[in-house]
Amino acid sequence: MLTNYISEIFKDSIKKLGISGYISIEFEVPKIKEHGDLSTNIAMKLSKELKKAPRQIAEELISNLTYNVYLINSIEIAGPGFINIKFKEKFFTDALMKLYRIGENLGRMNIGNGKKVNVEYVSCNPTGLLHLGHGRNAALGDTIANFYDWLGYDVTREYYFNNAGNQMNVLAESIYARYRQKIDKTDFPFPENGYHGDYINIIADELIQSVGNIYISGTEEDLFKIRKFGEEWCFREIKKTLIRMGIHQDVYYNESTLYDEGKVENVIHDFKERGLAYEKDGAIWLALSRMGLKDDRVIVKSTGEPTYRLPDIAYHRDKFERGFDVIVDVFGSDHIATVPDVMAGVEALGYDKNKIRVIIYQFITLTENGEQVKMSKRTGKSYTLDDLLDEVGNDVARYFFIMRNSTTHLEFDLGLAKEQSDKNPVFYLQYAHARICSIFDNAKEKGISLTNAVNFDLLTTSQEIALIKELMRFPEVVKSSAMACEPQILCEYLHTLASAFHSFYHDCRIIGVEEELMQARFKLAEVTRTAMKNGLTILGISAPERM
Repeated sequence: MLTNYISEIFKDSIKKLGISGYISIEFEVPKIKEHGDLSTNIAMKLSKELKKAPRQIAEELISNLTYNVYLINSIEIAGPGFINIKFKEKFFTDALMKLYRIGENLGRMNIGNGKKVNVEYVSCNPTGLLHLGHGRNAALGDTIANFYDWLGYDVTREYYFNNAGNQMNVLAESIYARYRQKIDKTDFPFPENGYHGDYINIIADELIQSVGNIYISGTEEDLFKIRKFGEEWCFREIKKTLIRMGIHQDVYYNESTLYDEGKVENVIHDFKERGLAYEKDGAIWLALSRMGLKDDRVIVKSTGEPTYRLPDIAYHRDKFERGFDVIVDVFGSDHIATVPDVMAGVEALGYDKNKIRVIIYQFITLTENGEQVKMSKRTGKSYTLDDLLDEVGNDVARYFFIMRNSTTHLEFDLGLAKEQSDKNPVFYLQYAHARICSIFDNAKEKGISLTNAVNFDLLTTSQEIALIKELMRFPEVVKSSAMACEPQILCEYLHTLASAFHSFYHDCRIIGVEEELMQARFKLAEVTRTAMKNGLTILGISAPERM
């Protein structure tokens, strides 16, 4: 919003210099406040094309600018050719009026225009409980889906339910071993690669309560039923945890569908038709070397079992066939090696891989007092996501999961997360929102009536203008954070906005000043409250009115 007006007048000036076609004009806020409100290096970018010194181009650009002198204070050249722009207070107060008129939809846009977006996240196998890495995946994916929704896209939130691999057989064997140990009261052998978590004992106990000892023989049919029982138990627990985080998916896509409906076989057939798959040593190989990659990869083992690349390619093909314009995958860093292979396979089948956005997140280390924490004090066992939610709550957990760039390793400071003070960034933001709400509650108690007809031009102090500047950035930040799929950009902005509000509130009384000024300051507080609430909502965090 801050750059919209100034961009247009600079584009007109560039045309007057005889330059046609699209020119990208970038503006940034100068680090030194005295340099103005915005700065651009457009003169330096045009120097090569116009074969002139940047300062000369800057002078010509400024001389050709047509602008409202009531909004712009000065446009000056600095250094080798930077152009610095300083606005008048009227520019900011007019902008605040526009933000106020937008109301509760502040930050919402229609950039997507209803285009279909599929965001796939969590998608962990139903073989156990969610851990901290799954929590980061869930928070990232859900927030990215929120961003797309706020930008006007038609969003489908999807969970890829992987119950078709050998890990499900291992789950069944693990449950069966615990089941036999409990039934026989003996040390029945446990599979070497089995799942050792305590939850396996819980599943075995519930299995005994449900069916008694009827699966004692452990036939293939018995193991199949045990597998189904364990799968359903695990997925119920997974969904319970996600509900605690305020997360839901619209679609639970079952991997077995890819096999049952012949979609995996069709992919193999189409690769062979294109000369991109071949048999060797009893296995089927994908000829990635013919797709621009270095090495070919096995997609069906000699045992007949497909490798994960094959169903992944079939799954992405299915997403394209369902008509999605944008496909977003949220993966842990352990997927990074397979992404290029899947992308190449999708492209080889005739689909636009540029419509796929893969968000890779790094894993988490839980720390407290500078030391790594591996065991839950509450349970005395390895931390699960539920253990973390029990200790710090959903709001804090979600914020901490997304407050750093997903590409960086996350140190989750448990001590800070449990801190219920301004040191905790979540409480700092929520307190700012609650503080604004308390101002309006106070006005109501005092019988103060708030009007819609307000003279915004009365807001002239440095603290008021600084707060308005931050509010003007809100729509831009929502957009940039969404387009980059980087929620931490919005996290950092909200902290800056809260700080600007606290400075304003400290130095500018609202209740008790002259009536017109009071009304204007109430409107400034109202827009700030809306921005804080909407920002927190996008992040999936509550905005309490009292704390």
